[in-house]
Amino acid sequence: MAHELTLNPSAPAVLRNRSLDDEAVREARVDLAACFRMAARLGLEEGICNHFSAVVPGHEDLFLVNPYGWAFAEITASQLLICDFEGRVVAGQGQPEATAFHIHAQLHKKLPRATAAFHTHMPNATALAMVEGAPFVWAGQTSLKFYGRTAVDEDYNGLALDEREGERIAAAIGDADIVFMKNHGVMVLGPTIAEAFDDLYYLERAAEVQVKAMSLGRPLKPIPPAVAEQAYRQMREGDAESARLHLESVKRILRRAEPDFAH
Repeated sequence: MAHELTLNPSAPAVLRNRSLDDEAVREARVDLAACFRMAARLGLEEGICNHFSAVVPGHEDLFLVNPYGWAFAEITASQLLICDFEGRVVAGQGQPEATAFHIHAQLHKKLPRATAAFHTHMPNATALAMVEGAPFVWAGQTSLKFYGRTAVDEDYNGLALDEREGERIAAAIGDADIVFMKNHGVMVLGPTIAEAFDDLYYLERAAEVQVKAMSLGRPLKPIPPAVAEQAYRQMREGDAESARLHLESVKRILRRAEPDFAH
């Protein structure tokens, strides 16, 4: 279940008066809204309880996040909230879900490299977060995109309803980009919105084929570490551009099928 966050009554004038509607911010809003809509089309969300965030371009102390009470399939660019790290809504109507704020504010504050942070309970990756041991066996080619980039947060502590849990999760992440949160879900961090979405998409695909392979009841065939490392490096070459093109394709699809996402 989702929990409402009690926000400070108003943002200081110094925050309200900052320019938060330039072209870069508008583009970030559209990109993030596209991620929500496509995640919904792919079944990667869970009710109104999952959340994506991204640092506001040109404002490293503010972040965009989805408002509480809206499903991913309903999100539009203009609906996204801009919050500061103290829980104040600087721009937008509504408020973030409590765990969204406490987790994402601390991630962006403690890990400046995390321009985007996507948290879901998507079914297959979450299934791998529910079993003992390392999530990936490194037996499928797609999973090698994440070779050496994953961490496991073993310490499920219930809902993140205060900043201490957000701080703990940020510390558990370390240098990883992909975090399997045991008994909970996954967190994907990216230097851009496009790269976070690209990783989120391929993470679920990699998890899906592993779950299916495990269900066959036959031993999985791991890829030798040296080959896995080589394949990982091959995949990472040009990954940022591939992610950019992936998101551009997502926006083209949505502009034909759900053009209101960009409003």
